[in-house]
Amino acid sequence: MEEKPSSSIKPYLDKLTLGVTRILETSPGVAEVTFVEKEPAERHTIISWEQKNSCILPEDLKNFYLMTDGFQMTWSVKTDDTPMPLGSMVINSVSKLCRLGGSSMYTLPNAPTLADLEDDTDEEGNEDKPEKPHFDSRSLIFELDPCNGNGKVCLVYKHTKPVVSPDTEIWFLDRALYWHFLTKTFTAYYRLLITHLGLPQWQYAFTSYGVSPQAKQWFNMYKPITINTALLSEEADSFVNKLDPNKVFKSKNKTPVIKKKPSSQPAGSQKSHTSMTSSKTSSLPGNSSRKRDPQI
Repeated sequence: MEEKPSSSIKPYLDKLTLGVTRILETSPGVAEVTFVEKEPAERHTIISWEQKNSCILPEDLKNFYLMTDGFQMTWSVKTDDTPMPLGSMVINSVSKLCRLGGSSMYTLPNAPTLADLEDDTDEEGNEDKPEKPHFDSRSLIFELDPCNGNGKVCLVYKHTKPVVSPDTEIWFLDRALYWHFLTKTFTAYYRLLITHLGLPQWQYAFTSYGVSPQAKQWFNMYKPITINTALLSEEADSFVNKLDPNKVFKSKNKTPVIKKKPSSQPAGSQKSHTSMTSSKTSSLPGNSSRKRDPQI
């Protein structure tokens, strides 16, 4: 007899999140960590998706959906006693694993599509740079993570002719519609997602232009659990302030500032100051005649 889905995921919760919830909860300034528990996807739902899109899900992604239909974890930091959403880790459910760039029945006949961006002069892949996905029929692209509007993480089938190849890759599509390779497997991407703590714009760390200075501030405060520390190099961006979370989120009890009155000068110093002032005044041109005038 099968166990209920709601109870089957609980023993695997810590393994599913790789223990990152405990790390976040003990980090300075983190106000709340929220994990949305989802039911496992039904096997017939996955089969229906594969039939509809004429492709087979990767085995690791399929096993992931059979354990939980999507993933969502968010965490906030407390600023001025108000929680501010910061970290976000999302993997779309099977129902939201929608194709990107496909033609819609609701679009106008001559409306431009993403396929119009294709250029025959695009560089093909080599040993250093893999072949980029295509928005036209040469590739099948499905959205895994909307990245809070900062881009899209996509599951890509790059070879569709004569039949769709089961080999897939994970790519990041930035806001300028440029492609950036992330990983070859979903499992490797999932580890990247968890180890980067869902920090804002973390996917841009795998682009040539990197994360923004504002996002790098958060990177320096909540360092990703990764061995690649080149992103936090002080030499490349020495203008970025290095924030200390222990100082940022410490108690705001301010010590009263005691204003001191200016100390009165001794009489001797006042006399010397007066004599110096009078000597400077007498040395100025036009003041010598006034010096000799009798006092009135």
